[in-house]
Order: sequence, then C-alpha cells, then structure tokens
Amino acid sequence: MTDEIIRVLVADDQAIVRDGLVTVLDLLPDVAVVGSAADGEEAVALAVSTHPDVVLMDLRMPRLDGVGATARIVADVPGTAVLVLTTYADDDSILAALRAGARGYLTKDAGRSELAAAVRAVARGQSTFAAEVGARIVGAATAAASVPVAPAAALIARFPELTPREADVLVLVGEGLGNAEIAGRLFIGVSTVKSHVNAIFAKLGVRDRAQAVALVRS
Repeated sequence: MTDEIIRVLVADDQAIVRDGLVTVLDLLPDVAVVGSAADGEEAVALAVSTHPDVVLMDLRMPRLDGVGATARIVADVPGTAVLVLTTYADDDSILAALRAGARGYLTKDAGRSELAAAVRAVARGQSTFAAEVGARIVGAATAAASVPVAPAAALIARFPELTPREADVLVLVGEGLGNAEIAGRLFIGVSTVKSHVNAIFAKLGVRDRAQAVALVRS
C-alpha cells in the first residue's frame, strides 16, 4: 500500500455477493474498490492492470479457481495481498490457499467490522484469519508435528543431488500425475515440469517415468 487509501479488487462469481461486497467496502472511508471480477481469470487480469493493494478472493469460481488465481496474482503482482473470503473452512481449502500465497482467510459469515479490519490488516502486511480458521491451522500444524518425514524431504535424504523442487516433482510423478497435473499442483508451467523431469532422470540414472516411480516406491 503506497497511500492512505486501500485499493481493493473484489473477486466472486455470485453477482449478488460481489455487488454486496463492493457496496460494503465503498462505505469505508479508507477503501476504494478498483474493480470486480466474476472468475479467477478476470481477477488475475484486473489485478495485473490495476495493481490493487488487496484482492478479496472467493475460492470456488469458474475458469480459474481462487487458489490458482491467488498463486498467479502473488507471482505477477507481488505488491498485492490476497484475502480469501469463502464459504469453505475445511483444512484442504485453507492449506491450499495459504500455500498459494494468501495473506488472510475469512468465511462469508464474517461481519462488516471483521471484514474491514481484515482488509486493513493485510494491506499493512499482516496476516489475519477467522477464529475457526486459525484454530484449524493450529490443529493442522500440531498434527503435522507427529507425522513422519514428508515424502519430498525423504527423497532428498535418499538422493541429495535433487533440488527441493525436483523432489516435489518426483513425489508427484510417483503418485502417477502427468506433467499438466503436476504443473497445476505446484503452480508452475508445464515446460518447467518437463525440465525438472529430465533433470531427475539424468541425476537418478533412469530412462522413463516407470523407472522413476519404481525408485520412489522402493
């Protein structure tokens, strides 16, 4: 944020919700709505063209969902903070949004004051979460502490010549994912996945994916 007015972009595929959010935000003296998007692709395009301070992002949208849109906005417009506002508060949705780079996460039962406070917080560079979301994050972190070494970390321990990203790719190859699926999961380009796969084959001395999968599962 470069001045006192927080410039906000709203992304939600439901017109009545989108218009309602714009109305609520326009009533705040320190907020200016610079655009609204009905899907993830439009949200990315508007973020690139308007450079908002905050994007208020729904998760379930057509063409490109909120997680994918968040990842692209964080990569393409690094000065913009993404604040998720969604109906969903399950662990998978929360973790996917955070991994994509979201700075905050609210559910749609948030009140006006909570929404306003969250927008201001993420615009200042802070993270903010609804109470139930924060509890889930703590629960997930606590559970993760008792889980054995992650597959990617285990692969690096076995094959130290791999980079962390190559290990991530190899784990997904081992799960049977194709290049496009891996690209979508890791938010990278298909050509980048191909480069990583070729590097993995060369470093591990395997000829194809079948040999790589056998190595992962051995």
